[in-house]
Amino acid sequence: MEALYPAIATLVAYLIGSLSFAVVVSRLMGLDDPRTYGSKNPGATNVLRSGSKKAAILTLLLDALKGWLPVVVVKWWGERWGLGEGTVALVGLAAFLGHLWPVFFRFVGGKGVATAAGVIIGFNPWLGLASLLTWVIVAYAFRYSSLSSIVTAIFAPTFFLFGHDVVWNAPGKQVLALAVMALLLVWRHAENINRLVAGKESKLGAKKS
Repeated sequence: MEALYPAIATLVAYLIGSLSFAVVVSRLMGLDDPRTYGSKNPGATNVLRSGSKKAAILTLLLDALKGWLPVVVVKWWGERWGLGEGTVALVGLAAFLGHLWPVFFRFVGGKGVATAAGVIIGFNPWLGLASLLTWVIVAYAFRYSSLSSIVTAIFAPTFFLFGHDVVWNAPGKQVLALAVMALLLVWRHAENINRLVAGKESKLGAKKS
């Protein structure tokens, strides 16, 4: 039975990640479905286009929480169940994949930025802070959420390796999970990249259309 614990933890993390809080929060607050306006992406940035900052902030926090929670639960209490670094990496990646392809929403999900942030903070809070600062600096300079997310996704695994044995430890399996997440984040932003090149990408704070 103990051999099944990593698989069970990974499955639970995927199911948690499959909770699309952009849709849930919007419904509870009487807002339009975020999949019907703007970028049609069920994420905090698109919810902000509804005009409700409260809904956007709540979506952001809950999407990050569902990435952070499985990671820290395994880190803090997994050892007694035989769950080690590999399972920590797996549950983080599983929660992220759940957001991208949520079983509860016909496998149509968001781009995973907030959930990835939660996973990164779970892996290492200092790495999370470095990634957050990267996002904020790029967003402040260019006003594009997508560009900030792409740059941060690429830099996160680099930061982890750069700080190895200096600021933090960089477990190999977690670095690999971050690299996979970075590739998927860039891929999910393919349309945004095309719009950025064409000068047609919506800036932060733009209203829905």
